[in-house]
Amino acid sequence: MRHFLDIRDAGAATLQSILDDAAAMKAALKAGAETPKPLAGKTVAMIFEKPSTRTRVSFEVGINQLGGTPLMLSAQDLQIGRGESIEDTARVLSRYVDAITIRCFSHDTLLTLAEKATVPVINALTERSHPCQIMADLQTMIERHGALDGQIVTWIGDGNNVAASWIEAAARFNFQLRLACPEGYAPPAELTAWARSEGADLVIYDSALEAATGSQTLVTDVWISMGDEEGTRREDFRAYQLNEELLAVAAGDAIVMHCLPAWRGMEITEGVIDGPQSAVFDEAENRLHAQKAVLSWCMSGN
Repeated sequence: MRHFLDIRDAGAATLQSILDDAAAMKAALKAGAETPKPLAGKTVAMIFEKPSTRTRVSFEVGINQLGGTPLMLSAQDLQIGRGESIEDTARVLSRYVDAITIRCFSHDTLLTLAEKATVPVINALTERSHPCQIMADLQTMIERHGALDGQIVTWIGDGNNVAASWIEAAARFNFQLRLACPEGYAPPAELTAWARSEGADLVIYDSALEAATGSQTLVTDVWISMGDEEGTRREDFRAYQLNEELLAVAAGDAIVMHCLPAWRGMEITEGVIDGPQSAVFDEAENRLHAQKAVLSWCMSGN
């Protein structure tokens, strides 16, 4: 059974193969060539406990392009919204559909679903990780700067679920990942320790300006994620805005990424996200192609 739950679960060769497939699928679509249909005759359930724009649309369109039928299900559409266990939901859905994607709050919900399901399960976001986003980000880096080996990526802001998947990616690919997070918002220490034990080149900075210096890719995310209390976050993150000052000290060909939605003027300035070095909307587009490649990989193993 091929699940896609976290970047750390796959080896570099497998992940690179998925990225290569994503690039080929994108090129074929742009050229108007016929798309392979590995999902022909198959149904993919899409469970969403959280609202979504990019994840929902890219998965739904991608499943259709691969010949499958997407089945959109909110928590309110399912009995899990009224207390049915995720174990029973996994067993039942496995009798009806050929794969399941899930965007949920608890990572344990994802893991339990994958444990009990008899069809592939794909992580479309949990509070702990967001691997599909990072696959699209890596695809964007390759498009702009070539092979990942030796590249420098700087994460600025909250050490959240997206940052966690970046750390896992750094443990699988030979690029340097710099992390600049305010005090109290660093990624889990056990995650960074694991990544370093796997050979990741991680560098922790107090200063966003120092972390950005010479970097080829600057990445950020919202300061207040879904489910977070605002509290003192605006003040805590004030020195960690991705702005023109940081971009000025980055590499000359540096790109900027943000997984969206963005709060212009908060974690990123309007001039940066809409400027000539922004790859944000290419990155969003690549969610479609990266997820098609993930779906294809999952289904090809079953």
